[in-house]
Amino acid sequence: MPNRWWIYQRERFPVFAHTPIIAAFSLSAVSYSALLRGIHHLPGWKPCIVGFASSFLFFLQLRLADEFKDFEEDSRYRPYRPVPRGLVGLRDLGWVWAGCIATQLALALWLAPKLIILLLLTWIYLGLMSKEFFAWRWLKTRPIAYMVSHMAIMPLVDLYTTSCDWVPAGVDRPPNGLLWFLLVSFFNGMVVEIGRKIRSPQDEEAGVETYSFLWGRRNAIRAWLGMVVCTAGFAYVAALGIGFARPMFFLLLVLFFAAAGVGIYFLQGAVPNRGKLVETMAGVWSLLMYLGLGFVPMVLRQWAAA
Repeated sequence: MPNRWWIYQRERFPVFAHTPIIAAFSLSAVSYSALLRGIHHLPGWKPCIVGFASSFLFFLQLRLADEFKDFEEDSRYRPYRPVPRGLVGLRDLGWVWAGCIATQLALALWLAPKLIILLLLTWIYLGLMSKEFFAWRWLKTRPIAYMVSHMAIMPLVDLYTTSCDWVPAGVDRPPNGLLWFLLVSFFNGMVVEIGRKIRSPQDEEAGVETYSFLWGRRNAIRAWLGMVVCTAGFAYVAALGIGFARPMFFLLLVLFFAAAGVGIYFLQGAVPNRGKLVETMAGVWSLLMYLGLGFVPMVLRQWAAA
């Protein structure tokens, strides 16, 4: 029993790969909210723990939602995946989903019961996503609308994570300027989404609609870099709000040139597995961008005040 769950996480939700990015995302969200409120020291351990644990479970729920809504397609085209091949069943994953909800609810009650309102809002959107908003056929023929509708969950997760700072502090509404951070999350979600679905021709699979298959390799890279630029623009504006614009500008510039280099390298030849470099770069971009936008400036402020 433990071994099959270990295999499942390794194939579908690798904990050791996801944890650093989710930790950077959650700690930076809590820190950014505190900085907007004029707090120049790291939030308490409770908001950080609840923010990280809740975010981690939200991302796990996103993976579980994919397993349910893609089950028939996976059974037809990707029978090697854990659920179609019988490693774990949908009923098992349903119990995991229930455990996620119970844990998130307990964490919210522990930190600040008012969090339940935003938690419920995020759960509702997650539920609609798992049902493809009851418009599966319409969305399936419109990949951009599909991506945008699914990426809208990112600002909701981010809003809830930041609320782990401002709600316990007794603030009735999100701090001014938080919208820019939420927009960063929305566009960064598309950086990650497009980046993980760009492949070399030899790695394309029947029935799997990657963006490199739908748009062509060159256009997919262009779209990916376009989302990188959009995310960078909003990240710079968000950094202005906390007085960290100049360091953030140089960080974003370095990351953009690195991403552009990876994109050019990918297009130089139809080499198997080269699409993994784009996916990896999307992860590196997310990790460093989030750290530079919230956690790092907070640590520097705290050291300066010490």
